[in-house]
Amino acid sequence: DFSLLCAHQFESVFHQPNKMSDAAKTAVSAAPVDQPIDEKTVLAKYKELQSSCNQLINKITELEFDRNEHRLVEDTLKPLETTRRAYRLVGGVLVERTVGEILPAVTTNKENIQMVLDNLQKNMEAKQKETSDWKAKYNIKTQQEAQAMQRAQQQ
Repeated sequence: DFSLLCAHQFESVFHQPNKMSDAAKTAVSAAPVDQPIDEKTVLAKYKELQSSCNQLINKITELEFDRNEHRLVEDTLKPLETTRRAYRLVGGVLVERTVGEILPAVTTNKENIQMVLDNLQKNMEAKQKETSDWKAKYNIKTQQEAQAMQRAQQQ
């Protein structure tokens, strides 16, 4: 069932095991807001946030591809007679149906994919904001940013 598949994909994105060590998690969560935490912990948290963003982006890309495939199938089936024979791949098995039976299922699946995509987009935006806030709070610079600053100071 597609709704279960989408729910499973959605759950798999958000329940990934954290790559940060238990000590780093404890240091980040236990540290008062004003108390400084060590550099390794700050970078570990930043890398974890970046990894989460990348996972979300990958999942969004995958689901956009699936949605576009569903749209293509839907556009292909719409002009056909509803009694025309059509085949659908269900769980690795090719099943014979009619266009009238398959078209509503494809449309529903496409709409479900779009809802999951919308949720993932919102979560990605929130995670990117959290990442940029963390980066700004601890003044983290990427290697390219640091090099650009050095070039600007040399000129």
